[in-house]
Amino acid sequence: MEFKEVIKNRYSCKKFSNRQVESEKLNRILEAGQVAPTAKNLQEQHVYVLKTADYLSKIDTVTPCRYDAPTVLVVAYDKNNVFTYPGDKRNSGIEDATIIATHMILAAADEGVDSCWVNFFDPDKLASELNLPENEEILMILDLGYAAEGTGPLANHTKRKPLTETVTYL
Repeated sequence: MEFKEVIKNRYSCKKFSNRQVESEKLNRILEAGQVAPTAKNLQEQHVYVLKTADYLSKIDTVTPCRYDAPTVLVVAYDKNNVFTYPGDKRNSGIEDATIIATHMILAAADEGVDSCWVNFFDPDKLASELNLPENEEILMILDLGYAAEGTGPLANHTKRKPLTETVTYL
């Protein structure tokens, strides 16, 4: 698919069918995250793939937003392996994990796999449910699968503010 079409047509799927994401497609999605740029190439990301009923039920205990997705990725980063920017107010963890997640979302769309970025959850509770190492911070949950019949983008999906409202040339 043309990149312009991928970014234009991708939407947050809110209802998934029970069709599983094929292993080959899932691997290409994960590889897209692997090649994403990170500050100083620290590659502090860790992606957890959840597909079993046991682990999916753990997701369901922390958020109502799995939308029956048969595969869920949890994107985290090692908060002890980040680049700290000048001024010591920010580090690269959140932005690097966000770039990785975005690469995977767009790769999923290119593969014909629907997705939904989920951040409506308590990251500490999820980390506890998954028994993640203390040095890892969860950024987001990424639902993956195929849209249930009749599911599509929200009615306002194509509405965008004009660039004159969101961009300023200095």
